[in-house]
Amino acid sequence: MKYSWKEKSLDKIIDFKNGKKRPPEEGCIPVYGGNGILSYTNNSNYSNCVIVGRVGAYCGSIYYEKGDCWVSDNAIVATAKEGNDIRFIYYLLISLQLNKSQIGTGQPLLTQGILNSITTIVPEYGTQKKIANVLYLIDLKIKNNNDINNNLEQQTQAIFKSWFVDFELNYGIMPSDWKVSQLGSIAKISTEVFSPAKNQNVEVEHYSIPAYDEKCYPVFETSNGIKSNKYRLSSNSVMISKLNPDTKRIWRPYCISDNPICSTEFIVYEPINPLNRDFIYSIIDSIGFSAFLCSHTTGSTNSRQRATPSITLTYDIVVPDEKTIRAFCSIVSPMYDTIENNIKENQKLAETRDKLLPKLMSGELDVSDFDL
Repeated sequence: MKYSWKEKSLDKIIDFKNGKKRPPEEGCIPVYGGNGILSYTNNSNYSNCVIVGRVGAYCGSIYYEKGDCWVSDNAIVATAKEGNDIRFIYYLLISLQLNKSQIGTGQPLLTQGILNSITTIVPEYGTQKKIANVLYLIDLKIKNNNDINNNLEQQTQAIFKSWFVDFELNYGIMPSDWKVSQLGSIAKISTEVFSPAKNQNVEVEHYSIPAYDEKCYPVFETSNGIKSNKYRLSSNSVMISKLNPDTKRIWRPYCISDNPICSTEFIVYEPINPLNRDFIYSIIDSIGFSAFLCSHTTGSTNSRQRATPSITLTYDIVVPDEKTIRAFCSIVSPMYDTIENNIKENQKLAETRDKLLPKLMSGELDVSDFDL
């Protein structure tokens, strides 16, 4: 290595403390637990710190908060000791895979004692900052892409509501040549089955609920590792989760490969007219459709409620003339494409960051000549 690194226990570079009981839920200051932001409050107990999940399923999860925050009692807060960079500490703790240091099986636990005793090698302050900046610039680009996507999603929903709910282009009145119909008049549900048993050693592009929740990006894997039948997807498909629909999971599949498939926990819609794909996507992305989906569920518990797919085709919609649909899609389709491209770029950025992380944290990749 071209610069000096020293072996140290974490207590030499980090102050660890347990969080405190959650305050009242009001205000704009984030309250962090082991799985990220839980709520918001008017009070703070830390700022510019790293939050470590302390107990339960999210034990060892890592978050960084630059501003004021409240760290709750199911997390541990980490602050930098003098001469150390807090962003470097954030990436260092990620690299240490703290979930492997937890104790307990039924209820995993991390303690300050465990964290303090972990040893690693660390460089001096200037090198810490350079390493952190390399990784932070990647994460900043990912965040900016996510912010753009959130803004675009709000815009597409607002445009749909303006055109087809509030009829703002016609002074609040539905045009006389439009009609009220049902979703089934413009879309059908596809249940074309992909059988892993009949398609062995096939590379698939797998859209699942865990994949959506983690990165909103499909998992590419061989069919041998898939145990149950899936639905086939096409470049015209749009889909929404029927499982626990109060948590909206809506996807416009990317179809990067030849074999896009999805979990049978999704309802897959195919447009009767392929040109209407993004009009249909906007319908199932609307507040009204989400409310309809949630009101037509089966199951007695919140953890396993499911919407009934066939009933969704009875959802009442406004069907404009084809010229209006084309005009609407000409506006929103490029926005949906941008969202898709940003998600794909974020996947590549995250892969690059994750490859760089161990090399930077071990000193294998020399940053001494970097000017950041």
